[in-house]
Amino acid sequence: MAHKREQVILFIEKLAVGKKVSVRGLSHQLGLSEGTVYQGIKEAEERGLVATIPRVGTIRINHTIQTMQDTLTYQALLQIINGQVLAGEQGLTKVLHHFLIGAMTADRMLPYLTANALVIVGNREDVQQTALHNGAAVLVTGGLAVSPAIVDLANRQELPILSTKFDTYTVATMINRALADQKIKHKIATVADIYTALEHTRYLYSRQTVVDYKRLNRVSTHARFPVITQTNQLVGIVAGKDIFDKAGSLTLDKVMTKAPVTVSLTTSLASVRHMMVYDGYELLPVVDAQLHLLGIISRQDVMAKMDERKEKAAGTYFDQVTSSLTAQQGGAAYHTTVLPQMTNQIGTISFGVLSELVASACQRHLHYKIDRASTIDQVSLHYLRLIQLDARLTIVPLIMEAGRHSAKIDVNIQQNNQLVAKAIVTCQLLENPK
Repeated sequence: MAHKREQVILFIEKLAVGKKVSVRGLSHQLGLSEGTVYQGIKEAEERGLVATIPRVGTIRINHTIQTMQDTLTYQALLQIINGQVLAGEQGLTKVLHHFLIGAMTADRMLPYLTANALVIVGNREDVQQTALHNGAAVLVTGGLAVSPAIVDLANRQELPILSTKFDTYTVATMINRALADQKIKHKIATVADIYTALEHTRYLYSRQTVVDYKRLNRVSTHARFPVITQTNQLVGIVAGKDIFDKAGSLTLDKVMTKAPVTVSLTTSLASVRHMMVYDGYELLPVVDAQLHLLGIISRQDVMAKMDERKEKAAGTYFDQVTSSLTAQQGGAAYHTTVLPQMTNQIGTISFGVLSELVASACQRHLHYKIDRASTIDQVSLHYLRLIQLDARLTIVPLIMEAGRHSAKIDVNIQQNNQLVAKAIVTCQLLENPK
């Protein structure tokens, strides 16, 4: 079955980008059962070779474009604006880099038009035509239709024409938010950024033996290996402690650790680091939704990458709030001013915002005092007085305990040298990369 599915995948790989794929069609062409073809198409989708688009069907896509995280495809945009495709379906996997509103004359718009742009316009055919001739897609607002000539041009140019019932201002706001969200996602390091892919991963099969483990251990010098079935499904992890004093003929499914902890390609590295430090994992298998092994991720690689990538995901609300926090006295205290967006419905600082400020101050303080990164386990915050808009706050952390893996911090929040809130913060200390 696996060999036949691979036939389907190899056939799909040779198709032109934009070519439609159907179970019945491939079954007829390849002489395979529809069930086998269906499984092959699903595996091709997991590998980023095809994508299923509403009202269009399953099509061959450009894998490199599909996996880009800092951009937005027209296919994804359709879902955001609740739109429909009027023409140019083959261009749906192209990348949207920026957009502009077609509120000027067509000739005045020319300097702003570039390939992979999106022009938001109503029923102005001259603007639609100019956009398509210059490599830009078109989004028609108000649920309006386009002429047959524009449909024909879009199909020839392989540029999508999308339609939405929203007005121009609303849809521009939605797209701007989507582009900002994509940028934030790109800033967040994930397993996909650094994992070791399957073709470079050492693994064993469940019916192999302890002798096979020892042989691979000697060749690779690694002590832990994922254990998979013949269909590449992860079933366990085997380590040196599992085979100690075991007969060489014993199969690995009898000695391995079953149902191991796994991560996906989209798991953030911060989460992985937390798991590795807190639970002591040296290696974690990377799997897809069906538990097929995609590769591994090691503790050493995670620590090195997180140390290298210290910038925050600019644009998040957390970043906006904590960017106002400035260090004083060499990191012994932190100052901030209560801004309008930090307040609740009665005009005092929000409980959640104050918790974030306290947590951020503690993490910076730990880095300053003991040169350790940390994650927050708990913030126990108590208001003593209401903190009003425009109040100038001083946050003073004091380390009460600091062990190998955790720390406890006492925090005073002051306004005009008067105590207005207190907090106790417990943190998990993260290892510095070697």
